[in-house]
Amino acid sequence: MGIKKFKPTTPTRRWGSGYTFDEITKDTPEKSLTVALKKSGGRNIYGRITSRHRGGGHKRRWRIVDFKRDKYEIPADVIAVEYDPNRTARIALLKYQDGEKRYIICPDGLKLGDRLVSSVDAEIKVGNALPLERIPLGIPVHCIELEKGRGAKIARSAGDLAVVMSKEGKYAQIKMPSGEIRLIKQSSFATIGQVGNIEHDSIVIGKAGRSRHMGIRPYSRGVAKNPVDHPMGGGEGKTSGGRHPTTPWGKITKGLKTRKPKRSDKYILRRRK
Repeated sequence: MGIKKFKPTTPTRRWGSGYTFDEITKDTPEKSLTVALKKSGGRNIYGRITSRHRGGGHKRRWRIVDFKRDKYEIPADVIAVEYDPNRTARIALLKYQDGEKRYIICPDGLKLGDRLVSSVDAEIKVGNALPLERIPLGIPVHCIELEKGRGAKIARSAGDLAVVMSKEGKYAQIKMPSGEIRLIKQSSFATIGQVGNIEHDSIVIGKAGRSRHMGIRPYSRGVAKNPVDHPMGGGEGKTSGGRHPTTPWGKITKGLKTRKPKRSDKYILRRRK
């Protein structure tokens, strides 16, 4: 994947960047693997805004991605690499030997014609899915299940990778993309390799219109508002708020720990911070 710079025809275009889409081999999605996507505009069932700054954006169709990889022992060939507007990673279209087609998250280095398989005895090869207990230490993995058969929950975004650190008993120690070290059952399946589209973080949106195209509505800084609208608003001249950064409802936003104790805490050996 490459990144292209735009000609500076306007001040916003001067710094903006985009994809070259060199890796994309098919422009239109597989119709049988897409469904209509209804947008909420950030509103709940009562019509009240519960997630601000959402709305508009280009019309999309949802791609049904196979996160379970539960067609065991059946080889599949990579027949296309496609763009997915609903996620940062690319998706690969697989055609199994029985004729069924499915999408998977496309790992870095996957090419057309590659043969993949999901199996306990699968080869250690980019794109193959197998249990953590069969994956050697130090191997990068992505699309990791927390429970066998529940589907991949971890390391699914562009450029993500986790590493198998050690194994003991029925658990494996996995280093997450965030740096957190966590225990995951060795029976859980994971896919070999790093998620593709690694340079996604280098993209510069560059202009407001592009954010609107993505469905992100404008927002104002709290310090630019009046005291009636935000706790950090008001003041003579420009101020940096005069208090600890907060939400419009007065809740501290930086440094305050909001995670409540959970049963899964015992599986976290080292926090990401």
